[in-house]
Amino acid sequence: MTLLLGPLLRHVDETTALVWVQTDRPCRVEVLGCGAPTFEVAGHHYALVTVTGLEPGTRTPYEVHLDGERVWPLPHSPFPPSLIATRGGGTEAHQRIVFGSCRYVKLADPREARRYGLDALDAYAGRMAGLDPELWPTTLLLLGDQVYADELTPQTRRRIAGRRDRHPEWPDDEIVGFDEYSGLYRDTWSDPEVRWMLSTVPTAMIFDDHDVRDDWNTSGAWREQIARTPWWRERIRSGLASYWVHQHLGNLSPAELEADPTWQDVRAADGDVWPLLSQRADGWDLETGDGDARHKAGRFSFCWELGRTRLIVIDSRNGRIVESTPRRMVSDAEFDWVRDRALAPGAMDHLVLGTSVPWLMPQVISDLEAATEKGADGSGRVARLAEYARQEADLEHWPAFGHSFARLAQLIRDACLPRAGDAPPATVSVLSGDVHHSYAAVADVHTHAPGDRPGRGADGTRVHQLTCSPVHNVVPAFMRVMFRVTWSRALARMTTRWTRRTGPGGAGVAWERTAGPLFGNLVATLETDGRRASCRFERPRSASVLDSAAEVVLTPQAPPAAALQRAGTAPAD
Repeated sequence: MTLLLGPLLRHVDETTALVWVQTDRPCRVEVLGCGAPTFEVAGHHYALVTVTGLEPGTRTPYEVHLDGERVWPLPHSPFPPSLIATRGGGTEAHQRIVFGSCRYVKLADPREARRYGLDALDAYAGRMAGLDPELWPTTLLLLGDQVYADELTPQTRRRIAGRRDRHPEWPDDEIVGFDEYSGLYRDTWSDPEVRWMLSTVPTAMIFDDHDVRDDWNTSGAWREQIARTPWWRERIRSGLASYWVHQHLGNLSPAELEADPTWQDVRAADGDVWPLLSQRADGWDLETGDGDARHKAGRFSFCWELGRTRLIVIDSRNGRIVESTPRRMVSDAEFDWVRDRALAPGAMDHLVLGTSVPWLMPQVISDLEAATEKGADGSGRVARLAEYARQEADLEHWPAFGHSFARLAQLIRDACLPRAGDAPPATVSVLSGDVHHSYAAVADVHTHAPGDRPGRGADGTRVHQLTCSPVHNVVPAFMRVMFRVTWSRALARMTTRWTRRTGPGGAGVAWERTAGPLFGNLVATLETDGRRASCRFERPRSASVLDSAAEVVLTPQAPPAAALQRAGTAPAD
């Protein structure tokens, strides 16, 4: 009996926790006296154990048993025991959310490994192993590109090339089937330090394009083009089904799992559930309805209550509506769900919105994205040129969905107001990745004209864009130059004239950069202490040492020095 992957500690509340595993055969998985049988997908075996009866505000060591045999911790493990740290018990005010995106798998070739540099998450886990558990993160948020299905390592290429049962139409340089996706997840989550970290830090996840394919759901034209590829239907089925198994299930609370019809059907099924999941994946990919009422069959956005911090993660990739106008980052129904959670009553010091692609980009890029959306909605040569630019230059973030950009701005504007007797949050932070550089920006969502400067010293809720990317990847030199140029205020004044009415400025939002652009592999930490908050960006210097690249205070008063010392770092100069 072998534990192939995991355990991964997923959703945790005051008294329950979810633990996810992959095994080599059918069995019963037990954690702290709670158990669940495995379920089978395309010949692979998984289990999600709901651990109950925990005490609020406690840290409980745990083991994993398969049919009574202990398989975790691994023999002679150099790491501390895996713990389940429950919410509550006086821990509501202090949260430490580690986040980032774009984590390419470790490479066996020494030359390629040097080119990609040190894995920031790996280094963070190495440092974390030497700290007191009180200093560990309270949440890990992985914001997309967990796996690269379209950029394969040499070892992955050799693995799929050696398969005799592989369909002859499938490309040699891309993942297609569920079995191949399962191998990608084993590659990226088996790194010893990261595997241990995932076993002991509650982890939330959302996908981005490379989890399926570069530029996934950029536009209706992209979907039309890719649908003509003979292997695409199997690819999107496998990508969405493997995401549901490996990532989405653990994002849900036990109550949400009980209400999820796909999970109910999987648990009730006898035998391999691949036919069921592939059918559901067809629905998750398909846009249904007419005109403005188009939507997707499934919702992958989710919400976690982290004490007095509310984390809402928006599916800004599969949820897109791009085959009708106005284009939407998510359907109206899904956005209404997000809005209801963001504005729900209850004491809340900080609202955190996670989205794999940034809401606030460099102003120049935001203007270009708005211009290409407007151009592509037309016809003739201009529309073809705009669509070509949109796909080739990856101009497909929130500003390229003007309707949704403005709606998110209004949601944040409303979140800054008192609700049902509750004070507004001290901060609203949008956490993102994708763009292969890291930065922080402060926003004013109450401006009245394009080009207005954000009122950084104003009282009330502070709004920030916090972007951390990549955790482990290569940033070409030309991209570094491009992002430095596009943050230019002088150039932004010129491009804003193109989009004065239809671009981001027309949504009543102004912003300016407060940190960055930072390049190379980084990991970021959003830390809250009561109504104070800060964000720290760190880059790896060795296997267990990270240097502070930038420290941003998100509230008018800086968190006390003691809070930064508890995190094992010091403020940046």
